[in-house]
Amino acid sequence: MGIGRLADGLAATPPLGWNSWNAFGRKIDERTVLEAADALVATGMRDAGYRYLVIDDGWEAPERSAEGDLVADPATFPRGIRALADDVHARGLAFGIYTDAGTRTCQGLPASLGYEFRDARRFAEWGVDYVKVDWCHTDGLGPRALYAKWALAVHAAGRPMVLSICEWGRHRPWEWAPVLGHLWRTCWDIQASWESVMTIVARQSPLWPYAGPGHWNDPDMLEVGNGMSAEEDRTHVTLWAILAAPLMAGNDVRSMSASTRELLVAPEMLAIDQDPLGEQGRPLRDGVWARSLADGSRAVALVNAADAAAETGFTMDELGARRATVRDAWAREDVASRVTSYSTTLAPHASALLRVRAA
Repeated sequence: MGIGRLADGLAATPPLGWNSWNAFGRKIDERTVLEAADALVATGMRDAGYRYLVIDDGWEAPERSAEGDLVADPATFPRGIRALADDVHARGLAFGIYTDAGTRTCQGLPASLGYEFRDARRFAEWGVDYVKVDWCHTDGLGPRALYAKWALAVHAAGRPMVLSICEWGRHRPWEWAPVLGHLWRTCWDIQASWESVMTIVARQSPLWPYAGPGHWNDPDMLEVGNGMSAEEDRTHVTLWAILAAPLMAGNDVRSMSASTRELLVAPEMLAIDQDPLGEQGRPLRDGVWARSLADGSRAVALVNAADAAAETGFTMDELGARRATVRDAWAREDVASRVTSYSTTLAPHASALLRVRAA
């Protein structure tokens, strides 16, 4: 396990929530955010653990106030951020916001370079619980020093706030970010495609030593419900769960299908992702990932990345056991008892998420 920041009670397990960017981009407003909040409650996502509602880039006015403060765009957030945060809190959710470490956000709006303590204090006054700090327009700047300043600013603000570091894995943040933030991006922005998901996953395999309770590798937000096939969506979630990754839904939760909802709130999948041991999975070999769980069992993900059906499996010896019971976390049923090996045939781009208990 990597060495994390001082225990502050935040992000003991990977954060769960929803972020506006993948579904809406810059086209966000107060009504859309509150409708998303209502949907998180009505669909059962909040009660399943999806606690953080985060508004991404696009919420700000084009310039700071005369006093130097960030302000919400009066056309799209006319009541301001404090009122919005209060309404989100009233729904039993936590509220998150976006800024950028550089001179402008990725969408060209005011960013926080030179204003870190002022902005963190303002976020705390607004009731913010989660701050995502991006890395656009930062030419010539050093991320270690700048995110260290953000860590100090968040601490000085006096309100517990999750700090999400988003410099896209360019400067090996897993080596220095665990003592600064609660999660850090390990890669470029995800796209709603099988190729994007699998390319990102390949980048995660050596990073498992750096993650653990309070400090998480972040392979980016979920693209579930945004256009991939049902099998690809399930494999996407399977892999994020085996990685102990933050699960930040990025779909339009107001209109998602029943199958997308069931995928996101699947209790045994969430139990694996949220396992308190906090061990990130690692590949045993191609298509087979495993991680230890707090109760002594192991989680195993089987993935068929090919375009044709294929058989895949593992032996109990590979998991340090002689015989074991195998449970399908998606089907929520045992599929083998006291076996020395397990295999299954997977459709193209399909997966299995299993919990294996030594007999």
